[in-house]
Amino acid sequence: MKTILVDMSATLIHHGHIRLLKSAKEMGKVVVALTTDEEIKKHKGYQPELSYKERFEILMAIKYVDDVIPSPWLLTEKELIEANANYLLHGSDNSNLIPKERLILLPRTKGISSTLLRRRVVKSLISKYLFNLKKVIKFKKKNS
Repeated sequence: MKTILVDMSATLIHHGHIRLLKSAKEMGKVVVALTTDEEIKKHKGYQPELSYKERFEILMAIKYVDDVIPSPWLLTEKELIEANANYLLHGSDNSNLIPKERLILLPRTKGISSTLLRRRVVKSLISKYLFNLKKVIKFKKKNS
């Protein structure tokens, strides 16, 4: 059985991640190389919404995942060897330094990303704030 290494940050886990993991599982044993909190902060500039420990727990509960290991931001063949992996599976936006013969690229899921989810949350929070503000203003007008 082949071992497929799938690297991800999974700061906000969504259906795109699940689809990627499902595809990997169809190829063999799945080991997730999960980017550490420190690497995310260093390369993306923010503390992830879910800690490494929380992301680890969620990923381990997914039926397509056999193991989760900590990883740096960019992977090299060294990480493949350490994980005893035959291939690295990644979305089409790959920038890891893996030989082409050990790399499997899949298209990203259209219309979803952790960045998009963050934007949706901000929009939702603003809408909720404005909704509540209108209620307060209406209440104050009514009671003045």
